[in-house]
Amino acid sequence: MQIFSNTNYDFIRWRWHAIVLSLVVILGGVGLMVSRGGLPLGIDFSGGTIVVLKFQQATSEDTVRKAVEAIPGEKVVQTYGAAADHEILVRLPQTGKEEGFSLEQGARSVVDAVRAANIGGFEVISTEVVGPVIGKDLQSKGIYATLASILGITLYIAFRFRPSFAVGAIAATFHDILVTVAFLSFFGYELSLNVVAALLTITGYSVNDTIVIFDRVRENTHGPKRGALEQIVNLSVNQTLGRTIITAGTTFLSVLALFLFGGEVLHGFAFTMLVGIISGTYSTIFIAAAVAIILSNRTAAKEAAVAPSKPAATAKKAGKARA
Repeated sequence: MQIFSNTNYDFIRWRWHAIVLSLVVILGGVGLMVSRGGLPLGIDFSGGTIVVLKFQQATSEDTVRKAVEAIPGEKVVQTYGAAADHEILVRLPQTGKEEGFSLEQGARSVVDAVRAANIGGFEVISTEVVGPVIGKDLQSKGIYATLASILGITLYIAFRFRPSFAVGAIAATFHDILVTVAFLSFFGYELSLNVVAALLTITGYSVNDTIVIFDRVRENTHGPKRGALEQIVNLSVNQTLGRTIITAGTTFLSVLALFLFGGEVLHGFAFTMLVGIISGTYSTIFIAAAVAIILSNRTAAKEAAVAPSKPAATAKKAGKARA
């Protein structure tokens, strides 16, 4: 990677442009989620029944939707996997208080309704059943796991680096999560356990990359190449750019293979990871460093404003003493 051996790109110059771009993406995702009533929850969290049917011939979603129209509740019918596989997914929400009975009955009712409609031969590929109690428990555990990981990261970086750097790393972490969730909303993915696992992975991945740059900033701060914080951060980003590109590139290619050949079940996980890798690399270079510089400069400005007043106060006390 000789093209990244002696780079001197002025990344810090574009920090405000990057922040504006990130805000546009995040606000766009939030607006879309609000218009849709939030990010749709997968069966892992909401509870319900999913039945995947494989037809012997091409069958449209509308045909299957009409076949299951008599089943109570709001149903979701969509193509599953590649169009050439002739697979249709039917999802039923959880209804009724008798969890096990109602869920199993929902799966059987889908099969019976499609068979009664006589729309062609098919077989049941898979049936997934999750109760509402389990869904709520998984939802709360997913939230706690995400918050606990962010808290641990904050304490670690605050202890190892200056507090402003910890805020920059956490801002980049939240940035990656919000941008990834925005893209999940843009492309119509549901929030499932696989997606939560990918978000937690992104959190660790992004912070690891950020720490590498911050560690280089600390070395350069105490090294011979001292200067303004903007210059030190920019130098550190350029010095670690080759490592950042190689790490992100190889990880991206691995996850891309998982997205293309891993099957429908892993699409949500792989897509989340793909977006997170790009966002994590982007936020490490622009967001984390930018926030750290802004906070550090504000702290330095406050200290400079307070410093001149101390000698004046000391001289005033000395004058009173002489009097």
